[in-house]
Amino acid sequence: MTETYDIILRNGRVMDPETGLDRVCDVAISAHKIARVGHFEGSAAREIDATGLIVAPGFLDLHAHGQSVAADRMQAFDGVTTTLELEVGALPVAGWYERQATLPRALNYGTAAAWIFARKVAFGAIELDADVHPIDQMGAGSEDMCWSTEAADSQQTDEIVSLVRQGLDEGAIGIGLPNGYAPGAGVKEMADICDLAFQYGTPTFTHIAYLSNIDPKSSVDSYVRLIGLAGATGAHMHICHLNSTSLMDIERVVELVSKAQEQNLPITTEAYPYGTGATVVSAGFFMEPDFVRRTGSNYSNIELIRNHHRFTEREDMRRAREASPTDLVMWHFLDVDANDEHRRLLDLSVTYPVVRSLQMRCPG
Repeated sequence: MTETYDIILRNGRVMDPETGLDRVCDVAISAHKIARVGHFEGSAAREIDATGLIVAPGFLDLHAHGQSVAADRMQAFDGVTTTLELEVGALPVAGWYERQATLPRALNYGTAAAWIFARKVAFGAIELDADVHPIDQMGAGSEDMCWSTEAADSQQTDEIVSLVRQGLDEGAIGIGLPNGYAPGAGVKEMADICDLAFQYGTPTFTHIAYLSNIDPKSSVDSYVRLIGLAGATGAHMHICHLNSTSLMDIERVVELVSKAQEQNLPITTEAYPYGTGATVVSAGFFMEPDFVRRTGSNYSNIELIRNHHRFTEREDMRRAREASPTDLVMWHFLDVDANDEHRRLLDLSVTYPVVRSLQMRCPG
């Protein structure tokens, strides 16, 4: 008897990272589920010739700031089926999910609890509003940057932890911990947040504290701190974009992360395959007086997305952040087209093998 399916994809290169399957064959789908994989007879209401194409499970993007219908559609072209805002996150989490449910989202979605927004609230810089996009909320509170530069006192720390805990209770899948935007946060506060992550059995998604290749407060300093927090609290520290936050120290950072993983510390990481990062123009690290010396990057490497303006100096950026703090910029920290060493460093981060699995609690 010949089987009948809803869809058959014929002669595609079928790849499944979980099982290691990688061969040319067919995939049959019935009732929105994979029914058979291999070479088989059968018919379907729709057959698709996938010759020369890759057939794979939908990709999960852990670091997707778009979180909109337009962003969903762009990511769908890349095979992404689940888009997660985990580095920054959102607060209030319940309000964020309610807001997304009113939109015709094309992909599965989710968020972490936003430590950085809890911190801004505790310092009186913002009020939480589920209707404000998390990236716009990242640019808010730029008038007084004490939430970024100062350590929290015990009362503020309690409020920060309480707000993040509420976010986890409302279905957040992890804690967004972009420490680089609030490098003034102390180790006591970080340890309390990591204790919370361990208690809930959920990862932190961490942007390292310092963007610099010069001690003190170097990128290497940041990685050693995160490794120490993982060891001291047991929290799973997922380090975001290994390449851009390491700048010219990628090789040394890879050594440190590898050694930590060899000791079975709960640390994972990620990298994106280009030498450019994006953020808001009001990010505090751009205003560091010795930004150029510490990062090895000129202000001309920073580009305002809306009009492609290349900045000339610190004062130029200051004017832009005062005019519109939520504007997005691209930071071309590596010149991978013209510099072979930059290309080597990028390749080193992108091809770094992740030897520990990332386990997350799903909402609901």
